[in-house]
Amino acid sequence: MALKRFYSKGQLEAGCDEAGRGCLAGPVFAAAVILDEKKPIKGLDDSKKLNEKQRYELRLEIEERALSFGVAQLSNRDIDKYNILKASFMAMHAALEKLNHQPDLLLIDGNRFIPYKNIKHECIIKGDGKFQSIAAASILAKTYRDDFMRQAHENHPEYNWAQNMGYPTKAHREAIKQYGPTPLHRMTFTLLNDQLSLEL
Repeated sequence: MALKRFYSKGQLEAGCDEAGRGCLAGPVFAAAVILDEKKPIKGLDDSKKLNEKQRYELRLEIEERALSFGVAQLSNRDIDKYNILKASFMAMHAALEKLNHQPDLLLIDGNRFIPYKNIKHECIIKGDGKFQSIAAASILAKTYRDDFMRQAHENHPEYNWAQNMGYPTKAHREAIKQYGPTPLHRMTFTLLNDQLSLEL
């Protein structure tokens, strides 16, 4: 099923999405994208349904053809301080701050949001599989976060972040058990499940 280009025509819409909410390590990234109706982008879809090559090719197109886009991150320390849900919204707000056009409507992936300025918003569950602007935001947030985690992998190769991107895989949890947490781990998250308890 093709994604819808707009929620309602005749207004500037910014799609917003985040990446990395469920990870044990690293920041949460968010992106906001205002698509240009005169420059359609083929192949936009939920970033999870695309392969890596497709995501990076689409990222170049989005950055070239979108009317405006912004990408922002909130660190693991901020996530520990505010909680992951609030940190995700704060990252979205920071991404919206980077837009050089003020949107009339925000399309938010998910079911909750903290209002931004006086701009109307619509929360859309699984919106990254329904609207092109949210899909574009999901692609930017995912690829920028993957870049960050690949770079972090250079300093902490034992956690294999280049493959797992900080998500709670069995190998990632085993590495935490063996080597302990890094400064990039989210200490308010359950880093180890019951079978792999951490002896402090």
